[in-house]
Amino acid sequence: MELNWSTFVLEILNFLVLVWILKRFLYKPVLAVIARRREGIEKSLAEARSLHEDAEGLKARYQARLAEWEQERRQAREQLGGEMEAERAEKLAALQAELAQEREKAAVAEDRRQADARHKAEETALVQAARFAARLFADLAGPEVEERLLERALADLSKLPDERVAALRNNWGRPGNTAVVSSAYPLSESRREEVRQAVAVLAGASVAVRFEQDESLLAGIQITLGAWVLGANLRDELKTLAEFANGAEYS
Repeated sequence: MELNWSTFVLEILNFLVLVWILKRFLYKPVLAVIARRREGIEKSLAEARSLHEDAEGLKARYQARLAEWEQERRQAREQLGGEMEAERAEKLAALQAELAQEREKAAVAEDRRQADARHKAEETALVQAARFAARLFADLAGPEVEERLLERALADLSKLPDERVAALRNNWGRPGNTAVVSSAYPLSESRREEVRQAVAVLAGASVAVRFEQDESLLAGIQITLGAWVLGANLRDELKTLAEFANGAEYS
């Protein structure tokens, strides 16, 4: 078989043209498509990596936030427990203080009740004693009792404070004034003289003394020096006892 060079050359040319056509119209577009696909894939992979990184970041932040929330919840629980314990201690202290006040009030009320009871018992005893003494003195009224009351009155006159004696002399001790001495029983002359001397010492000068008998005194004497009334008699003592008894009974 004889080689035909012209045919061979034409075949080579056809092959080269085919290669150029394939490269021009098929290979380059395919490469471009592949490049675009690769670029799209790389972009998708980059986006996926970015999303993955964002997801990991979100996951880390979420886990960190969960840890913070857990810590905050624990702190809030501890704070709430502390506040509740403090409030409980405060209320317990207030309750104890209130109970202590109530116990103190109850103790004070009980002491007051006992004191009132003792006071009423004492008042009752004093009232009964005053009434008994009044009946006893009324039964014992007589000249002997009057003698004792007269001695007491004379002794009391000699022991009057200086300021009271001075006030009496300034208000009564003027010439011409008369002292009135009343007694339940007639006084002997010696007793009258003792009374005159006591009145003179009290007035600071000799004064006129008028003696009167007043059976309402029951026993004892009463010396009237103007607005001043001195002495000791059973009527006034019984009146004082009666006033005390009535005042104690209705107080």
